Formats: sequence, structure tokens, C-alpha cells
Amino acid sequence: MPKSTASVATEHASRYLQQLCKHWSHKFAVDFSPTQGRIDLGEGRVVDLRADDRTLTVDVEAEDLPRMEQVVVDHIVRFAFREELKFDWRQV
Repeated sequence: MPKSTASVATEHASRYLQQLCKHWSHKFAVDFSPTQGRIDLGEGRVVDLRADDRTLTVDVEAEDLPRMEQVVVDHIVRFAFREELKFDWRQV
């Protein structure tokens, strides 16, 4: 399964991690804490998140990798409307 990762500079990493996990917990299997999260979107699609004081790290695993990367970005950007986030995806 194709995988990619992005490290995003933000002082609000934990907030965005928790917002995304809570948002998707109504439809998908989600497990999270303030510093780590895992969202199982089904069909082999998984989003793993890690937060520290300065960085949100997002790992995506999916057959339709570019589409899933954009879905994750779109959601997080909505939560982060007060700041401009930069996602530099790289395949792993």
C-alpha cells in the first residue's frame, strides 16, 4: 500500500490532531490522545498523526494516495483557518 508523510509547522498541532480525530470518530474507527492519533478509514486507508510543541506529523496510507492526502489537508486547513499551513508530502 502506498504511504506518504508530511511534517507541518504549527504551535497548534495537538489541537488539530484532536479536532480531526473527533471529526472522523463519528464515521470511522479512531484512537487518539493529545499527542498521537490513528484513523482507520477502511479499505486499507489509514491516517496516523503525531503532535509535539511545534510540529504536526501526518502519515497517510492508501491506494488513492494523492486523493487521501488532499482530503486530510482540506480538513485540517478548515480547522486552522487562522494560520496558513504548509504540507510537503513525501512518499515513504
